[in-house]
Amino acid sequence: MKVLGIVAGRHNGNSEILVKEALSACQEKGAECTLINLFDYNIKPCTGCESCTMMMGEMAQGKRDNYPGCVLRDKDDMQKIMDVFQQQNAIIVGVPVYDLTPSGLYTVFAQRFLAYELAFLLKIGVVKEDPHCVAGLISVGGSCHDWMGFGLESMAATMFTQSIQVVDQMRATRNGRPGNVLLKADQLARAHKMGENIIKSIQTEPEKRGWLGDEDWGLCPNCHGGLVFPGEVHWDGVQWPFECAVCGAGGDLVRDEATGKVKFVLAPDGLSRDRNKNECRDLHLDEIVETRIDFFKRQEEVQKLYPKYKEMKFKTI
Repeated sequence: MKVLGIVAGRHNGNSEILVKEALSACQEKGAECTLINLFDYNIKPCTGCESCTMMMGEMAQGKRDNYPGCVLRDKDDMQKIMDVFQQQNAIIVGVPVYDLTPSGLYTVFAQRFLAYELAFLLKIGVVKEDPHCVAGLISVGGSCHDWMGFGLESMAATMFTQSIQVVDQMRATRNGRPGNVLLKADQLARAHKMGENIIKSIQTEPEKRGWLGDEDWGLCPNCHGGLVFPGEVHWDGVQWPFECAVCGAGGDLVRDEATGKVKFVLAPDGLSRDRNKNECRDLHLDEIVETRIDFFKRQEEVQKLYPKYKEMKFKTI
């Protein structure tokens, strides 16, 4: 059993302490544990060049026979990290939430995942087998849920590209200073429990794995995220009354007559766009390819409109 801890907060800070506590539980069960702090690595931001999806799309269409990977792979430490990352049975991620969303350091790291998108790599044959990795996510903030509202959901949304199943989450609140969590015995115990849940999940057959976190966590019954929005028409016409912003599950909001609570009830086909499934994310590669084909077909229109904005100048700083 291999478990990787990933920290996007300062050394000896609350995020690192909680990840270490979770890893200690894994180690007690015999796991080989590794810990990295992203502050120790040079990670360049994604440039949006789209080379990765273009090359993977061309391979899917039979137009090329190799995929060299991210154009930045030899310019920073991302490849070194991913070489280890993709060999793990599980990861435990600890990220500070400074103002509703995960730290910028984590976001820069996670947005480089697209060049390593496992569903796409499986589709084009670069990766032969899904490692069936699982994850536990920890968000840490100085306030309560109201100031951490997009933390765990944003972190969960970064797991799809690596086909990682999130089996547990925790929100460590009211930790305003480094070491503050040492005063929170309940949070330390919850992190230790997360480590135990991670081992339990690793030792369960992939098709039988499920949610091991708090029973009533989140609104979505599929990913346990808390963000649901009115559904809109997808690129190919699919639509539901409401969708989960994290996993893409579709359904409707229904009030339980017995309890009065609102529930998100999945439609019969509500998991047809579940981003947790490789085959569903395959459809996204089809969308990317179709969008790009349409763009290149309409180059004449683009070139007529481009000069206006290329010549438009404003003062800068």
